[in-house]
Amino acid sequence: MSHQPSVILATASYDHTIRFWEAKSGRCYRTIQYPDSQVNRLEITPDKQYLAAAGNPHIRLFEVNSNSPQPVISYDSHTNNVMAVGFQCDGNWMYSGSEDGTVKIWDLRAPGCQREYESRAAVNTVVLHPNQVPEVDTAVRSLTVMWDGSLVVAANNHGTCYVWRLLRGNQTMTNFEPLHKLQAHNGYILKCLLSPEFCEPHRYLATASSDHTVKIWNVDGFTLEKTLIGHQRWVWDCVFSVDGAYLITASSDTTARLWTMATGEAIRVYQGHHKATVCCALHDGAESSPS
Repeated sequence: MSHQPSVILATASYDHTIRFWEAKSGRCYRTIQYPDSQVNRLEITPDKQYLAAAGNPHIRLFEVNSNSPQPVISYDSHTNNVMAVGFQCDGNWMYSGSEDGTVKIWDLRAPGCQREYESRAAVNTVVLHPNQVPEVDTAVRSLTVMWDGSLVVAANNHGTCYVWRLLRGNQTMTNFEPLHKLQAHNGYILKCLLSPEFCEPHRYLATASSDHTVKIWNVDGFTLEKTLIGHQRWVWDCVFSVDGAYLITASSDTTARLWTMATGEAIRVYQGHHKATVCCALHDGAESSPS
């Protein structure tokens, strides 16, 4: 077993590989072949032990701190493309959403799927509300919730973001109050993402688009702060560093890029994939373990 890296950056591409990178140097230090399907989404467990890859129609977990090319477990009960995957904060539960129209909840300590929600349409995006209740939306490309549960943003294929304020009602109901409609891009928005808790007091929304740019919006008024220019093709995914000071993006131009929020410049380019790089995952914070 090699030493656990403090920063874990992973990307996946239509070239059927998953790559792990040294974030500072830009060196790819591990490549996993993924021949069975494309990878739609990557997510790292809160304890940094595993990388989940959502494919078609399975989800596979790989050990982060290992050179093994084989997954440690495969979850196989979806019947179509898995478009979303993520973990509850203590890492015991995984959730997934698929074009088969279901959202599934998995207990990683037990075999099989523990809970399933039916949707009337393909599920493109699923996020976990901070009170740990899945919020599912089927009409949008990407969905993001503010870390404190106060806002939710949904982005669609018309380049529009809809922002709602979440108002706590009784214990079972959350009311959505329309707050803002943001015409962010002329092309598709492929990913929208609100900045993490430790980015306070500045709150940002990142929107990644088919117009080759990522735009950074100040949530206070939804004014445009910066436009990140450098990718040559569609930008499919993005992820903030834990302190909100950096953003990593994945693009059809085969690269991933590391941007500094201070200047909006790309300070590192991750080159190694041979086809579109469509998803990325980053874990640069302290390990979180069950209390």
